[in-house]
Amino acid sequence: MSDIYVLVHGAWHTGAEMEAVAGHLRKSGHVVHCPTIAGNNKDDDREKTGLEQAISSVGAYIEANNLRDIRLVGHSYGGMVISGVADRLTDRIKRLVYVNAFVPLDGQCLNDMVPPHYVGLFDAVAAANNNAVMLPFEIWRDAFINDADLELAKAAYARLNLHPYKTFTDKIALKRPLAELPVGKSYVNCRQDIALPHGLPWHPRLSERLGLFRLVECDGSHEMFFSNPARLAQAIGEAGRD
Repeated sequence: MSDIYVLVHGAWHTGAEMEAVAGHLRKSGHVVHCPTIAGNNKDDDREKTGLEQAISSVGAYIEANNLRDIRLVGHSYGGMVISGVADRLTDRIKRLVYVNAFVPLDGQCLNDMVPPHYVGLFDAVAAANNNAVMLPFEIWRDAFINDADLELAKAAYARLNLHPYKTFTDKIALKRPLAELPVGKSYVNCRQDIALPHGLPWHPRLSERLGLFRLVECDGSHEMFFSNPARLAQAIGEAGRD
């Protein structure tokens, strides 16, 4: 059966980095869209773009393409975005799929859910880069793509782009808790993901905020979009199915 997937990337990425996974989902017969969130396009204003603009850009993409009954998938920071989109366009969504992604409560920002040392690092980097942030390669390599060899890690890192820090510090406004939304919910947990330390885990610390949800687990890092797109596509398909 053909389903419609919208893959929403994480920080430092664009829709192009979702295409390897999208290709495997398309081979399984699905229709897949990979929009780039406002703030991550080449010429976007990274100093001023905030979370509301990011959310609105994906909502506008869905409406412009008249997409309905979609499986809306968010990776990492993309969880903030799909949460806001689901709050506004609930009737267009069949299922939410979070891939090691942030699941916010009303009034939370992304920085509320990360360890203090990340906030300190982001603050310092943003202050030196007109309110844009990027992870140093050493941190990204060991914490985000620890299942790849060095050559792949370097090649993947070269594709990343500066990210608007305001999207990390803006608080989200949700009309109701995500657990109350009348849509299906799934969480994909990549077991070797240490982008967040296991003392502050993605699952179950954040996933349980979805209320009743389908859990799909697989081996891999935070950046399986680069390191093992075939396996991640399989997991997303398991999470998104009826």
